[in-house]
Amino acid sequence: MQPKFMDMSVPLANARFVVLPLPFERTTSYKQGTAKGPAALLKGSLGVELYDEELGRLTYKDGIHTVPAMRISGPASKVFSRIEQEVSRLAAMPGKTLFCVGGEHSLSHATIPPFLRRYPGLGVLHFDAHADLRPSYEGSTYSHACAMHPISKECRVAQVGIRSIGEEEVHLAGRGNVRTFLWHKNRDMRRLIPQVLRVLPPLVYLSIDMDGFDPTVVPGVGTPQPGGYLWHEALSLFRAIIEAKRVVGVDVMELCPLKDTVASELATAKLMYRLMGYLAVKPGR
Repeated sequence: MQPKFMDMSVPLANARFVVLPLPFERTTSYKQGTAKGPAALLKGSLGVELYDEELGRLTYKDGIHTVPAMRISGPASKVFSRIEQEVSRLAAMPGKTLFCVGGEHSLSHATIPPFLRRYPGLGVLHFDAHADLRPSYEGSTYSHACAMHPISKECRVAQVGIRSIGEEEVHLAGRGNVRTFLWHKNRDMRRLIPQVLRVLPPLVYLSIDMDGFDPTVVPGVGTPQPGGYLWHEALSLFRAIIEAKRVVGVDVMELCPLKDTVASELATAKLMYRLMGYLAVKPGR
């Protein structure tokens, strides 16, 4: 039986937060295993304390519901169509914030469009080591390396943590709807946060690739890169965005569990629980 996030079994109607596991992996180009990420995260969440020491609260009391993991098979176009339908259904429920959990980052092709249709003027905070702006990669437009390309055609995107970018992406980064904050130029989070807030509109979707973190914090990812933000640096960014903007949806992607350590799934689960806490304590939510 699938574990529940934080071992919570609140009915969907009563939940403030909804977790949708998406065990999809089709185009990984380095390390395979992201399809196991959602199950590992749910299991890892059982090791996270219900009391949030930073916020001084029991966020689970706001209500968390875990949807059964989607059965994913068939061509990517059909898979993403089914995921879009499910995301649209859950995103339309009032008073809830949906957390989509992958799986490879190509899933953002399916998780973000329902929010773009529902919230005109929406912007995306893209936290990642990679720009993901390729029009296609290895013959597929649905690749994880293309996750932000179609999204950038429709809305404003602020990319944070980027430290791996292909030659064919350079002319797209930082242009049009895209503002790319390369990590080596923006290591001081205190200076970076005001710039990111100026780029993003009032309504925001958070798309978090766990390789945006320094691999010493989260080593179990599909395509690790040296460098990146540490735990509290990244949390300060997410908290600032949640406090200043209205965050309507979140995806957390690319967890790739390792054999000999559970550090990555624990960190990812704690990140999600902390984000829920930030959203719960925001005044006027």
